[in-house]
Amino acid sequence: MNNTEKDTLIEINGLYQIFGEQPDKVLPKVKAGASKDDILAETGHTVGLQDINLEVKRGEIFVIMGLSGSGKSTLIRHFNRLIDPTAGEIKVDGENIMELSLKDLTTFRRHKMAMVFQHFGLMPHRCVLDNVGYGLAIKGEKKAEWKPKATSWLETVGLAGYEDQYPSQLSGGQQQRVGLARALCTDAEILLMDEAFSALDPLIRNEMQEQLIELQETLQKTIIFITHDLDEALRIGDRIAVLKDGKLIQVGTPVDIVLKPTDDYVKAFAKGVNRARALTAHTIMSPCQNVVEGSTVGQIKEQITDSNKQLFVVEQGIYKGVIPAQAVAEAADDVSLESLFTPLKTFHSASPLQDIVPVALVTPYSLPITNKKGELKGQIEAHKLAKVLDN
Repeated sequence: MNNTEKDTLIEINGLYQIFGEQPDKVLPKVKAGASKDDILAETGHTVGLQDINLEVKRGEIFVIMGLSGSGKSTLIRHFNRLIDPTAGEIKVDGENIMELSLKDLTTFRRHKMAMVFQHFGLMPHRCVLDNVGYGLAIKGEKKAEWKPKATSWLETVGLAGYEDQYPSQLSGGQQQRVGLARALCTDAEILLMDEAFSALDPLIRNEMQEQLIELQETLQKTIIFITHDLDEALRIGDRIAVLKDGKLIQVGTPVDIVLKPTDDYVKAFAKGVNRARALTAHTIMSPCQNVVEGSTVGQIKEQITDSNKQLFVVEQGIYKGVIPAQAVAEAADDVSLESLFTPLKTFHSASPLQDIVPVALVTPYSLPITNKKGELKGQIEAHKLAKVLDN
């Protein structure tokens, strides 16, 4: 969640998209402030995007949201130049991709970015394994080379044993998992996900959101995620960009969008949100302070710098428990470390705040957030939880 510590991977400056026969002639009118409706009435051209400026940090889930016609799907197609802008600059890793030759652009698309589609985009005549490995196959890799990778990614998304099935034999949720595995199998640094979960029923959609958050803890991909659903944006996004009529209205963290809407449009979106249900641990957790490593009281004592703090104890990276530093300082070295642990429920980063609140109300400690491997990922501090839910 420390986006300020991450470097910029994608930078978009002054991006305009005007659809019509003479967009260059209409561009000055748009830049002069003519409205989208006026441009359409006067020139017959449609303004898709207006002066978009944004940065995407390496390793974050950057959500672009807005209603139908807001320009979000148009925008995502500029990241890999499926659409070229009327004006503007698109940089990826410092390179202006508008200057790439057709050959270099093809290489860029194959190696730098992968896309997950709303309606799965699977090839019905290919089995699941061949669908997952397709991106590597078109790069020239032989099946013997990509098969282990494809098999591994299927296992990662929960579809081990489905290699020989065909898309028609799978449920919608399973098909989308295949689509996700296919994108991940290419090892592209950037994933473009255009309404990737919107075709799924609510229960499966919820599961896919959880899986994406959990996968991201390990993968640390840069993910551009398009959605029209604010609850979904709040749940999975590190940061959210809100579009309206092709204009960028606000960019901020989920908490920013909910607590600090910049105008009435964003405020109306956020007004009806059940914050406790929509926001997850990953949206408000902070790095753990006072993490100590060891398995004995003596080892932990050596690491205490402030006896008034709570200690997060880990062993080889795996979270073991929380202990008040004072209890360790006063204990004999031969006392069992486990006997000093404070009984405390742990949560995953995909856990909704509504599950965390009841526990936070009855404990004086910051709550540990772990991943499925048991690794300590962060903490939920009571004052931050209260600020988000009380405003």
